[in-house]
Amino acid sequence: MNMFRIDCDGEEFPAEKISALEKAMEGFVQTDTPLVIEFIFVDGEEIRRLNREQRSIDKVTDVLSFPALDGIKDEAIRADEHPFEMDEDGNLLLGSVAVCCDRAKEQAEEYGHSYERELHYLLVHGIMHCLGYDHMTDEEKSEMRAKEEYILAKLGITREN
Repeated sequence: MNMFRIDCDGEEFPAEKISALEKAMEGFVQTDTPLVIEFIFVDGEEIRRLNREQRSIDKVTDVLSFPALDGIKDEAIRADEHPFEMDEDGNLLLGSVAVCCDRAKEQAEEYGHSYERELHYLLVHGIMHCLGYDHMTDEEKSEMRAKEEYILAKLGITREN
């Protein structure tokens, strides 16, 4: 049974890519219950509004994460420890990730790789934030980047893509 699920509407990230990312995340986190994360895709205006309202930063950004759980980094996630984050289907909500497609396209061009690679990177980056990883210090950044690259490699996505 797949213990990592992605809830995603829209055409920006099709079903086969959702399935591939779910499979790449399988086993990354120890859990006794299915975990679910929500992806939403927005334009520059919407991400700016979210950034302003949630972080008091009035500018466009590439990705925003909204973790539902605290203190889970490198910990086993048990359903009985998070009863209020369970949905009606028995899934534990990890959080939501909002990606600005406009900014992702700009960054792909700026960094010289594909939009697909940039989109996957931003989604994995958002997942890592929802799992408690951060990049406030050099040590945290290095750890988070290693985790991101591990998942991207499982997807066959490299910096050259």
